Amino acid sequence: MAMSEALRKQITDLLASNRAVLFMKGTPRAPQCGFSAQGVQILDELLPGYETVDVLRSPEIRDGIKEFSQWPTIPQLYVGGEFIGGCDIIREMNASGELQKLIGAEVSEPATPASNCSAKAS
Repeated sequence: MAMSEALRKQITDLLASNRAVLFMKGTPRAPQCGFSAQGVQILDELLPGYETVDVLRSPEIRDGIKEFSQWPTIPQLYVGGEFIGGCDIIREMNASGELQKLIGAEVSEPATPASNCSAKAS
């Protein structure tokens, strides 16, 4: 089933009026899947504010955004009206510093990951 013009306009208007939009399952405070939670965690560290859309509230938007982006999974991140990608791409771009540049966040040197292993681990 093709996306309605009304839904296409709703998505286009939302993307035009917000610098960053994350289409996700659930809300930032109560994500309904681990991938959406990771997307929120990364964006919360980089952006003071961004828009989210809970696709679980609307099957029309849930299916429509997949058709709009030609991307089969949720979450989906848009910055400046452009589709960036899903969870894996968000994580990779965050790790490389690319995401920070894209959204205009301060780029700090990547921190060395803390090790959970102790020398006495057996």
